[in-house]
Amino acid sequence: MDDILEILESNARISFEDLKKLTGKSIKEIEKAVKSYEKKGIIVKYKAIINKTKLKNEQNVVALIEVRIAPQKDVGFDLIAERIYRFPEVKNCYLLSGTYDLLLEVSGKDIQTVAGFVSEKLAPLSSVKATATHFMLKKYKEDGIILTKKDKNQRLPITY
Repeated sequence: MDDILEILESNARISFEDLKKLTGKSIKEIEKAVKSYEKKGIIVKYKAIINKTKLKNEQNVVALIEVRIAPQKDVGFDLIAERIYRFPEVKNCYLLSGTYDLLLEVSGKDIQTVAGFVSEKLAPLSSVKATATHFMLKKYKEDGIILTKKDKNQRLPITY
């Protein structure tokens, strides 16, 4: 992967001036490369990682849903995957190997919202053969960033 892409992947807010220092390329070269990557769809989005557990009034329920589907003739998994990932509740969708075919990351305001999505929108699709829903209880790490800090041991030492 290009060194500009590697740096932007780890820090999307880095300035072109800092990129110049790290890569040895001119700012014009960097601007041209970044514009090209954006135009080609290589750079799709710039993203901030937000530790939502730190937000007081904005808690969403997140579930990972494994989906077994029957592939369709001449299109395989792509057509049904597209139909599923277009639901607004679906944040991520991956094709898998193994027992299940798709892995979805779904979010909603509460467990009932996610359950309603599965029972009213996902399961009724004719190509969906089975689902397994796993509710996310705690997120320790996201995109390589550790979200939890160890608390210092608050216990008093035992003395005899």
